[in-house]
Amino acid sequence: MLRLLILLAGLTIAHLGVTLFLLADLGADPFNVLVQGIFRTTSDLIGWKRLTHGYTHIAICFFIILVLLVVDRSYMKIGTLLCMVCGGPIIDFFTYLLGFLSLTEKSLLVKLPTLATGCVILAFGMTIVIKSEAGTGPNDLVALVISDKSPFRFSIVRVIVDAGFVIVGFLLGGSFGIGTIVCACLVGPVAGFFLPRSEKLINNILP
Repeated sequence: MLRLLILLAGLTIAHLGVTLFLLADLGADPFNVLVQGIFRTTSDLIGWKRLTHGYTHIAICFFIILVLLVVDRSYMKIGTLLCMVCGGPIIDFFTYLLGFLSLTEKSLLVKLPTLATGCVILAFGMTIVIKSEAGTGPNDLVALVISDKSPFRFSIVRVIVDAGFVIVGFLLGGSFGIGTIVCACLVGPVAGFFLPRSEKLINNILP
């Protein structure tokens, strides 16, 4: 139970970072570039009006989970489902709370520091979620599985996974901005810096 509470705390911190990222208005995060591309391609192919970005996001999450159930079931935990269910409402809450900080009309000199701050907060929250060992978000899950089963560090794998999401999403019709590139390059290394520190923090909390 305590691990799930730690996960939720990390999830809240991470999505505060995502909210700052979105308020900077410099492009979607790498995972949502992929979602956007698949959504647009699927919409064009089948013309299903009820299909939305949100439904596409959920479908991709469940597809990743199904694949990982085949690869290694030990990674599938209740916290992973919590990450999928709670992420959207947390972002909605922080967007309402911090809506006055919208930087759409501001200069790049104001947007970039906000974006970078969001990426750092996102990376810190993400490491708490991972080290809670109660589950993690679907995109982090992909990087975590690959890094555990290869000689490469999580920070490097996360950058590669994010780059892959952006490339595939862009080829399928997704759009991105400078914020997407900053996020793809920054979150992985910052998460690599925070991972051992988050583990030490959580070990001090747990009995």
